[in-house]
Amino acid sequence: MSLALLFSPQGAQVVGMGRELAMASSAARASFAEADAALGWPVSTLAWEGPEERLNDTRQTQPCLVAASIACLRALEEALATRGERLAPARAAGHSVGEYAALVAAGVLSLADAVRLVARRGELMADAAIDGGMLAVIGLDRDAVMTVVAKAGDSDSLVVANDNAPGQVVVSGTRDALLGVREAFRAAGAKRVIGLNVSGPFHSPLMAGVGRALAVAFGSARWRDASPPVVSNVNAEPITDSSEIRALLERQVSSPVEWVRSVRRMVSDGVDTFVECGPGSALSGMVRRITGGVRTLHVADPASLAATVEALAGTRAEAAV
Repeated sequence: MSLALLFSPQGAQVVGMGRELAMASSAARASFAEADAALGWPVSTLAWEGPEERLNDTRQTQPCLVAASIACLRALEEALATRGERLAPARAAGHSVGEYAALVAAGVLSLADAVRLVARRGELMADAAIDGGMLAVIGLDRDAVMTVVAKAGDSDSLVVANDNAPGQVVVSGTRDALLGVREAFRAAGAKRVIGLNVSGPFHSPLMAGVGRALAVAFGSARWRDASPPVVSNVNAEPITDSSEIRALLERQVSSPVEWVRSVRRMVSDGVDTFVECGPGSALSGMVRRITGGVRTLHVADPASLAATVEALAGTRAEAAV
């Protein structure tokens, strides 16, 4: 078995995330406590109790989501340890802000540094004051979406932002560009065109200034090389060098999330089991749409934790026979 850890993107957040795990796992509780101490405000309380409107504010969403995702990972490591097992991932990857949780899993950043950085990232993204947003285009592949985008004109005002799965592509751009392209996507055969509840045109060239400001904040954290390699959103390559990781993270907020390529690269490198750590299982669904013949597991609460531990321990037992 070759295993990759996956970490949830913004949009996966839900009031109550991580609360049941924290009640059951001392390692999960400690993760939330570390995030609370790092930021000086109760990440745990907001994640567990809301209110929803505040949790959905990107300034708070991002640190809460990273803390909850790492709590899920720590609970999994703790549960496996009680059975004499050890988690040994071959790769780690996260979608958008989830990449910061992947960096914690790979030892590149401490959880404290990661939540401080994503809190700053959330502030910069929310305060960018760019009049734009994002649309999810359902039912068209990337090439078809790019054809519509190319006909729309200015390459900076409308771009592919997330290549999530076959038939699930997100575009990002100015408000005017998005209004003008909805009908074009429908005419090209899109089943649905859905406006996302975001405060700006994320993962587009319009966010390049955010990346430059974020790079300044990177200097406040301690960086280490990755083990295991982290698959970058920007180029879908497994990266270990911390300097290269920092450079790619600066570009990440203004570059497309290459999720389809990332999953295919992990599979080509031999990964056959994906474990998603964080609320929900959206990434697991994307993986199944991208590639067949792999196993997807997730950890979001005590029930999914127990099922994942049994599946992983069972695989090792079979391999030992």
